[in-house]
Amino acid sequence: MSKNEIPYKIYLSENELPTSWYNVRADMKNKPAPLLNPATHEPLKFDDLRPIFCDELIKQELNDTDAYIPIPKEILEFYKMYRPAPLVRAYCLEKKLGTPAKIYYKFEGNNTSGSHKLNSAIAQAYYAKQQGLKGVTTETGAGQWGTALSMACSYVGLDCQVYMVKCSYEQKPFRREVIRTYGAQITPSPSDTTEVGRKILQEFPGTTGSLGCAISEAVEAATKQEGYRYVLGSVLNQVLLHQTVIGLETMTAMDKYGIKPDVIIGCAGGGSNLGGLISPFMGRKLRGEADYQFIAVEPASCPSLTRGKFVYDFCDTGHVCPLAKMYTLGSEFIPSANHAGGLRYHGMSAILSQLYDDKLMEARSVVQTDVFKAAQEFARVEGILPAPESSHAIKVAIDEALKCKETGEEKTILFGLTGTGYFDMYAYKAYNDGTMGDYIPTDEDIAKGLAGVPRFPGNEF
Repeated sequence: MSKNEIPYKIYLSENELPTSWYNVRADMKNKPAPLLNPATHEPLKFDDLRPIFCDELIKQELNDTDAYIPIPKEILEFYKMYRPAPLVRAYCLEKKLGTPAKIYYKFEGNNTSGSHKLNSAIAQAYYAKQQGLKGVTTETGAGQWGTALSMACSYVGLDCQVYMVKCSYEQKPFRREVIRTYGAQITPSPSDTTEVGRKILQEFPGTTGSLGCAISEAVEAATKQEGYRYVLGSVLNQVLLHQTVIGLETMTAMDKYGIKPDVIIGCAGGGSNLGGLISPFMGRKLRGEADYQFIAVEPASCPSLTRGKFVYDFCDTGHVCPLAKMYTLGSEFIPSANHAGGLRYHGMSAILSQLYDDKLMEARSVVQTDVFKAAQEFARVEGILPAPESSHAIKVAIDEALKCKETGEEKTILFGLTGTGYFDMYAYKAYNDGTMGDYIPTDEDIAKGLAGVPRFPGNEF
């Protein structure tokens, strides 16, 4: 197919919007390990999770068998405000790099939240409202999830309480103002408003926080208020399920033009964006219908896949959440205050962890200054200022395209552009001023974090 036959932007019609989410667990030979009770180490069942999560979301969390979960009509109507999202051919980037590779990116920044997070936020807010709840609590790293959830809760009429990682709260004042504009209450974490927050502050004075800390506070807040539940923007099975609208749309658009990606790349923090993009393609690979190279890209400052251990660990720093089997750096690992606030979680999605352990995908870690160099190069030729999180994927997409330049291979590269970076100007300023640094944890730092992983039969490493 010639270049002229494929437009810069491929838009699907409303009629081509997915009507079901895809559950990759149904096609996985090795299912993700179940959540465990931290006291008994027994698998958690539906009733065990009801005090924390919404009923319908628990069903989705535990569903390992149904390949497709219908999307409710009300959520589909909301999606139509900003979906389908475009699949873009990066012709200008290809030209700048002088590569024979074809580069595509799925752009998820065409909504006010500026990211893909709205895909799951509206689903979780909808189910909470249907259950008759008063409100929800959550955490947010870079602020994209907090923004998306505040929007969704405002739309359906729910109270929303957000605990934002302290360093991001300070680095991204405009992001938090958008959250407040949509009516949500926002608190820098760790804070003195919860028992677990006060405990963390006492144990780690002066800490800049982490997603693990913020999760602990949000869970405590939910369980201590009648009519509230906790919702999460990444990591959980249910979240990756909702985000598969990304991959399903991408697959439909590529199939429509006879395009087959050779390499599929996504940034990896907790796993929502990467999992949403790759799941439908992974399904084809698992069923033996096609083959792809999948690459998860994480920050060198928080390298859960590339330097962590695949064991059961606490999902939060305060140890109030269940145990999940995942690649982890330890729930007490506090990453440096890097500018990619959304990629600061100590662990990784159980689904992606299992796929990685089964060698169905690979992982790479990259340093912050290289990420922003790639972001700047992309912005100058493609006209979009990318989010720092997405820029990790851009960095490796450029690397792969330059490899093709060296070898002459005409590979097709696909990556996820999770959102825009217009609320991240302090980070861009630091890069442009030359004051941005790179931090890579030492083996001692990681060993210290892993020392807190619970030890019990079958969970040694």
